[in-house]
Amino acid sequence: MVIISGITCANNKTKTMTTTNPLLQKWDTPFEVPPFSKIKPADYVPAFEKAMKVQNDNINSIVNNTDAPTFDNTIAALAYSGRLLDKVSAVFYGQLSANTNDSLQKVAEELSPKLSHHSDEISMNPALFAKIKQVYNKKDKLKLTTEQAYLLEETYQSFVRNGANLSKDDQKTLQDINKQLSSLTLKYDQNVLKETNSYRLVINNKNDLSGLPAAVIDQAAQTAKAAGLEGKWVFTTQKPSMIPFLQFADNRNLRQQIYHAYLNRANNNNEYDNKKVLTQIVNLRLKKAQLFGFDSYANYRLQNRMAKNADNVFKLLGQVWKAALPVSEREVEEMQKIIDKEGGNFKLASWDWWYYAEKIRKQKYDLDEKELSPYFKLENVRDGAFQVYHNLYGITFTPIKNIPKPHPDALAYEVKESDGSHLGVLYMDFHPRASKQGGAWQGEYQSHYVTPQGKNVSPVVTVVYNFTKPGAKTPALLNFDEVETLFHELGHAMDALFAKNTYPGNHIPSDFVELPSQMMEHWATEPQVLKMYAKNYLTGEPIPQKLIEKIHNSKFFNQGFMNVEYLAASYLDMDYHTIKKPLTVSVTGFEKDAMNKIGLIPQIEPRYRSTYFTHITGGYDAGYYSYLWAAVLDNDAFAYFKETGIFNKKTAEKFRKNILEVDGTQDPAVLYRNFRGRDAIVEPLLENRGLK
Repeated sequence: MVIISGITCANNKTKTMTTTNPLLQKWDTPFEVPPFSKIKPADYVPAFEKAMKVQNDNINSIVNNTDAPTFDNTIAALAYSGRLLDKVSAVFYGQLSANTNDSLQKVAEELSPKLSHHSDEISMNPALFAKIKQVYNKKDKLKLTTEQAYLLEETYQSFVRNGANLSKDDQKTLQDINKQLSSLTLKYDQNVLKETNSYRLVINNKNDLSGLPAAVIDQAAQTAKAAGLEGKWVFTTQKPSMIPFLQFADNRNLRQQIYHAYLNRANNNNEYDNKKVLTQIVNLRLKKAQLFGFDSYANYRLQNRMAKNADNVFKLLGQVWKAALPVSEREVEEMQKIIDKEGGNFKLASWDWWYYAEKIRKQKYDLDEKELSPYFKLENVRDGAFQVYHNLYGITFTPIKNIPKPHPDALAYEVKESDGSHLGVLYMDFHPRASKQGGAWQGEYQSHYVTPQGKNVSPVVTVVYNFTKPGAKTPALLNFDEVETLFHELGHAMDALFAKNTYPGNHIPSDFVELPSQMMEHWATEPQVLKMYAKNYLTGEPIPQKLIEKIHNSKFFNQGFMNVEYLAASYLDMDYHTIKKPLTVSVTGFEKDAMNKIGLIPQIEPRYRSTYFTHITGGYDAGYYSYLWAAVLDNDAFAYFKETGIFNKKTAEKFRKNILEVDGTQDPAVLYRNFRGRDAIVEPLLENRGLK
């Protein structure tokens, strides 16, 4: 007999597969992390197939159990049924996003319809749903813990949302829709990655580097050398390369060229074009919503989030838009005055924004990004974020050597409680590469839960970034957006590491999941914290008080732009998902109409445009607003820390016990009230962004 993740298997074929496929073996590694280097692309499909079979066998055991349905033999058993599939999926999709290649992408294409079918077979299993319903109908008579009651509610509602109550014909239609959506969203994401990797701005003339900091030029030379173009300078549409170019390059034509390439990714009428792909996606989503009796996909999708419906989302977006748009218009006026004074003889355009915003920062606040960057050496910022968590919760981060890593570039840490006990493993992967998707995210190679035998499974968490690389002569020096991003993703990681859930899986709404991460960004700019980590990489001197004062004096700098570009993308997402009839116009025309409707000024583009808006294919469909919804919560919550002290251990413990440890095991509105003593109010957000 062989035990695989607590599942008993009994035949020789299974035994052979288990001993040869590392994904199906017990991982004899430090802290049982995945043995990444031993896993080959060919291992994934058979591992997924075996894992799906194991889950199906477990489902059949639930269905065929002749005992009366109970929470333990039905709801808990279902939660545990897919542990092997979760294990395999975590490794595959973690690698697919952070260390992909053609082989993995082909595997993803093959697996996509199979996994969609597998999921549908479970959620539309009438015998399984009948047992769940029996437990659900007597929920008021059961003596359940708060977590169990929440899991029961979420399990039942999830089956309903996924078609358990539909007719056989409608279930068949839904399965077909889900299968198509699974393939289309994968294709959309792959197209964006390929388009991003295909563009290079190659500079031959050193004069075209005018205005750029030495560290940026050094990095561009390194990029060129890696591309076999030694002696030249290469910039890409990856943000760590593009944003400094837009900020500092004096050559306006080249700024326009690279920004135009960025804006038109997957919109070039080639094999990677996403216009038709997105049209298919939004129309299929509408069709799916209508199967369930909803007038729009957004209202279908939002029913289990804090916002509940599209009207509530639009209400919040409108409240902040009304405050932010006039601020952005004043910012345009300020920049245009600089252009006119310099004899520019042109109107401010979207590709000019970063360049002239930098001039405003320097003129109005006497703050130059070049002046700040020497104080934001990556390693110092990372250690500063670690220190914040140590000060709040007593935890420590110890580097681990000789441990398998998801990529050679990644670093590994053991996270320990204040008493030295093991909490989990944290991977950090900092820099861009062709095999990595753009942006930044947190993931889990193993999530916390308690086995039926009572063993705590500790988390293995990863945070993935695309930060500026070190140059030949300079370390990796972050801009301030990157500083906040480092703190942000680490906030997600700690939410996962602190988890105390009993059952596998979590049920955290997307408009609550950003609270722990966005909360962490507040500490990054606190004077007390800046003094901890902002040290000049050449001299080791801490950031001077005058620079800290400049940072805080410029707190409201560029807030019109930052809020408007984000809100524009949020409106675009909601507009796609509140259509009542299938989309027939081109997505470029739809996008233009959507932006005209809200009065977006021409000098600002949406943060994400239709053909590369990977949030809405990656779980934030009808959900990009979530960052704003969570911002109301995090600004209100941090105000509590400010009242009691930013390192007040009682407040920190209250946040940990009421939010971080139990996130995903109770109604998030209740969790927040348990922490704050009331519902969140919007005023702290408006005040902190200078919009009030």
